[in-house]
Amino acid sequence: MAESGLSALVVARNEETQLDACLDHLRFAGEIVVLLDRSTDRSAEIARRHKARVVEGAWDLEGPRRNAGYDSCTGPWILEVDADERVPPELASEIVAALKDPRADYFLVPMANHIGGHLVHHGWGAYNGVAAKPILFRKGTKRVLDGRVHPKIEIKGTRATLKNPLVHFVDRDLADMFARLNRYTDLAALDARDAGRKPQLGQAVRRFWSRGWKSYVARSGWREGPWGVALALFSALYPLLVELKLATRAKE
Repeated sequence: MAESGLSALVVARNEETQLDACLDHLRFAGEIVVLLDRSTDRSAEIARRHKARVVEGAWDLEGPRRNAGYDSCTGPWILEVDADERVPPELASEIVAALKDPRADYFLVPMANHIGGHLVHHGWGAYNGVAAKPILFRKGTKRVLDGRVHPKIEIKGTRATLKNPLVHFVDRDLADMFARLNRYTDLAALDARDAGRKPQLGQAVRRFWSRGWKSYVARSGWREGPWGVALALFSALYPLLVELKLATRAKE
């Protein structure tokens, strides 16, 4: 079932615990490219064992790192997958079928987001995770702009949506959720500082309540029990922590 016109791209850094399983689900692609950013673990060895082409280097920003990965792919189509994501057989078959007679220049792929072994259906959004991503696209149609975390993308052409979801293991547990919140707000504060933006604490306080309500009520996070509470809390805290970190670092 290999799709010779498809390059599967994985951009990673020290992902030896996740990479093997990720690449095992990409065998249907005609080419696998693994771009490693300053990796010091066994990621390169694992990638080569899967007959992937390994590109190694150092990038400070997410945009140049992702764009280097796109440029390294040789196929006319690119499937962009992170190390903590898995392409199930149903999605692989749908991708192969879609590329035989492509009706669009890029495809949105729905996400099945997990915390630990639990599939969390409700409450996602904003920083926590998205319902769908444009990860299948013609080479040359997608570029990522500068930024350390969640940079904006530019994508052109006609869009379609696939039906089968990509499995995403977002966090292992509550401790992972805390660590990711701290890491991402650190990076977002640095981006804001580099852009010369002043802290907006008043706006962040207002967004604390609006984002929490959106996650827990509007997006039915309450259906997920304690995980829904955690998603709403972290979504609400994200802009507040960014502004607090920006304010304190501005005075250093």
